[in-house]
Amino acid sequence: MITMEDFEKVDMRVGTVVSASINEKAKKPAYKLIIDFGDEVGVKTSSAQLTTLYTADQLIGIQVIAVMNFPPRQIAGVKSEVLVLGCNSKKGTVLLRPLETVGNGDHIY
Repeated sequence: MITMEDFEKVDMRVGTVVSASINEKAKKPAYKLIIDFGDEVGVKTSSAQLTTLYTADQLIGIQVIAVMNFPPRQIAGVKSEVLVLGCNSKKGTVLLRPLETVGNGDHIY
């Protein structure tokens, strides 16, 4: 188990996908996402395995939830700066998204 103090260390925020393209170098099909997290955080890049349920065009303009404070990782040629959160369902990865439009950079608690 983790403590509430441990959970509070995880910086999760909402951002809007502004660009999505196939990550050609990925071993498993994935998109390179460019996500706007607002003025305080700015624009970040992520590699996400979402190709089963989403097209690149469907991703543009949607809000997603991401973990901001993991160290960046190089994933198949992409500097993945944030971890986009999703549910690993039998259908494929389903994105976690706010039900209402909120501000880019808003915190998840």
